[in-house]
Amino acid sequence: MPTLSLATGDKMQETVLQFGGGQFLRAFVDLFIDQANAAGHDVGKIVVVQSTESPRAGLFNTQHGHYHVLVRGLVSGSEVDDILEAGSVSRALVAAQQWTEVLEVARSPALRYIVSNVTEAGYELEDGDTVGEPRSFPAKVAAALSARFVAGEAGLCLLPCELLERNGDRLYKLVLEQVALWNLGGDFVEWLGNECIWVNSLVDRIVSRPPQGHPWAERDGLLAVAEPFALWAIEKQPGLDLFAHPSIEMVEAVEPYSLRKVRILNGAHTALVCKALPQGFVTVREALADAKIRAWLEALLFEEIVPIVAEQVEGAGYFAQQALERLANPFLGHRLEDIALYHDTKIGTRLLPTYGDYVARRSEKPALLTEILGPYL
Repeated sequence: MPTLSLATGDKMQETVLQFGGGQFLRAFVDLFIDQANAAGHDVGKIVVVQSTESPRAGLFNTQHGHYHVLVRGLVSGSEVDDILEAGSVSRALVAAQQWTEVLEVARSPALRYIVSNVTEAGYELEDGDTVGEPRSFPAKVAAALSARFVAGEAGLCLLPCELLERNGDRLYKLVLEQVALWNLGGDFVEWLGNECIWVNSLVDRIVSRPPQGHPWAERDGLLAVAEPFALWAIEKQPGLDLFAHPSIEMVEAVEPYSLRKVRILNGAHTALVCKALPQGFVTVREALADAKIRAWLEALLFEEIVPIVAEQVEGAGYFAQQALERLANPFLGHRLEDIALYHDTKIGTRLLPTYGDYVARRSEKPALLTEILGPYL
């Protein structure tokens, strides 16, 4: 039986205040920071803030911030099944019980970043929120930044990881709205705009629950599973100083990367729901293992989707090849019924725009898209 490392000798400063500690952040940002630290970049340590009812903070603290990530999937046709240990988290705090300690971290001269991954519902203000006891996510960010401003410290870089269009701009707008409701003053507003950096980014990595019966599942309560592919596309802006990592790509604009992901990877997922689910296939992996379904999806991607997307973004063909390999991941049991949730909405964002662009550019209907989109046309 494997044992869990509980090394605590690391004296790195706490430079990241992170709202959320779920599987995605553990297998994405937190793992990247651990790898960057190991490569000598000295990014620092993370303080996780837990805002929901969960035993996660206790697990982080009991395990001294150490946990494992199973990286499983296909790379150039070969199976990868690695286990990586991460130790970038120094401690975790429960917002409802330890808000004073959260503010202490916010005031720290060593702090550089605020990272987040909350639900889309988290990007809303709550009536009656106070600066002393903030409840919504934007209010917590506003209160933490206010404490830092009053302490006379430098601004921070905010790195939201929510899958929302221009997530940094949206968070900035919500924080400004909350600050206005609290009447916190013009100097603070100027500091938020001039001293803080609000980053727009796109995150892309499939993260899933640990497999039942895996030996690490009993030893590590924070175990996460991720595919080998990972991309964090971060929009450049003046003053942005971020650590280096192979999965981080600094880009002029995030919109092309979002469009590429939605139209190709997410579009393939929804297309499989239309084609494979009615035939009795249960998971994406099972569907891709069927020669006829695989050939149909490849034709859809490379004859109808990629040629249209390639006119708008770079690397569409290569991304589609990667997407096929990701979809065929032998370790993931991605259920088609789960992908089918909010199916009509997904059709409208993932497939119908490509259909419309195809008709507009080619003056004819794409046969395969027409086949699966019939009721929506």
